[in-house]
Amino acid sequence: MQKETITISDAEASDFLEIRDIYAHYVTHTTVSLEEHPPTREELLARWKNSTDKSLPYLVAKINGRVVGYAYAFQYRPRAAYRYTLEESVYISKEHQGFGIGRSLLSALIKQCQEKGYKQMLAVVADADNLASIAFHKKLGFKQSGVLEKFGFKFNKWIDTILMQKAL
Repeated sequence: MQKETITISDAEASDFLEIRDIYAHYVTHTTVSLEEHPPTREELLARWKNSTDKSLPYLVAKINGRVVGYAYAFQYRPRAAYRYTLEESVYISKEHQGFGIGRSLLSALIKQCQEKGYKQMLAVVADADNLASIAFHKKLGFKQSGVLEKFGFKFNKWIDTILMQKAL
């Protein structure tokens, strides 16, 4: 990838065909997501609305107007005691991995969540073999806080889940 300008902005409804395509790759071909069937654009729009209705950030990275990645925060649990704790998700198109887009997205997401007064962020890394995601989160200050052994089942195998957290 040449030095192209990456812009990060709030997601809009018109971004969700590209977001769906990015996410569908992970659902269909990897254990990065433990969903087994790619959600529809409408399902993803409902998730977006769930976050944005709570004033939580849902960001996209674009190159030349095309979505190449996205990141969002959502409430960790519905109980009031968890109101300062968020979970995050970051996905980059397979063609644009390794160029710092994920780092830019997650850094912007963290900053916005800090500004809103949140105190903890959780990353749930599906598949303990996903060393790239674990290393990525460590570089941004996340620390491993737990392992859920054989917590998911996909592609005919049991998958461990790594819990990582960052104080905001």
